[in-house]
Amino acid sequence: MSDPCLLSIRRGTLYFAHDVYERYFKGLDNVVLLRDGTDLIVLPVRNPSAGGYVIKLKNAAGDRAVQAADFFRENNVEDHIEMTLPAQWSDDRAALVTPGAFE
Repeated sequence: MSDPCLLSIRRGTLYFAHDVYERYFKGLDNVVLLRDGTDLIVLPVRNPSAGGYVIKLKNAAGDRAVQAADFFRENNVEDHIEMTLPAQWSDDRAALVTPGAFE
């Protein structure tokens, strides 16, 4: 596992800061979101034709947003919920993992 970082979920959108994008998803346009028990898994997508959710540039600082209201609703995270969660890179999962995001 890597040093922890923070991810935010607001109104069905996953947000991460520019430094998080640069460290884990640099140059990528898509991610896949998965639920594993109570964990949120954010997988980088190397080939855009593989699908996933689009990573959008949010502001001039380079922060990014992934609009995934359908995913969060399916996993009982209401649109009005706002949360900031710690995440770490997992080499075993080849993904950014937020333990307990769905508790």
